[in-house]
Amino acid sequence: MKKENIILIGFMGVGKGTVARALVKQSDYFAVDTDDLIESLENKKIKKIFEQDGEPYFRALEKKCALWCEKNIKGSIISTGGGFYKQENLKKIGKVIYLQSTFEAILEGLKNAPNSKKKFKKRPLLSNLEEAKKIYNQRIKEYEKVADIIINVEDWDENKAVKKIFKAIK
Repeated sequence: MKKENIILIGFMGVGKGTVARALVKQSDYFAVDTDDLIESLENKKIKKIFEQDGEPYFRALEKKCALWCEKNIKGSIISTGGGFYKQENLKKIGKVIYLQSTFEAILEGLKNAPNSKKKFKKRPLLSNLEEAKKIYNQRIKEYEKVADIIINVEDWDENKAVKKIFKAIK
């Protein structure tokens, strides 16, 4: 039986990577992170790519990554960057799950994380919270539009999210 990829989308900091790691612990899936793939490809951090090459260049790298994922990744959980949902081939890569939360809850989760400073530092678009809120508001409906499944993770722990996801994909 061919296992379909599960693609986690949602706003930056919502917990896509955390949920992916929790899903892997409770299944026989592998986890892949698109931002990690891009950092490997460029041999630099996302923050540096934004600073040195700009957002349009980064978005082109996301497209390259999406095409690679479609051809090469099978039976995996794919956590994505916040803007990855715009990739035209998203549905060809796998089942799209939108991890939904309010902007305020996302910020609160990042602030309360043990490595909070690092979490904010690695997300260049969160350096200006007013702009980040605008981006969040623009993306909400877009996330919903491309999602096959929507999982609210606002008052969550990753184990609850994992149970909701496994129930939803069966």
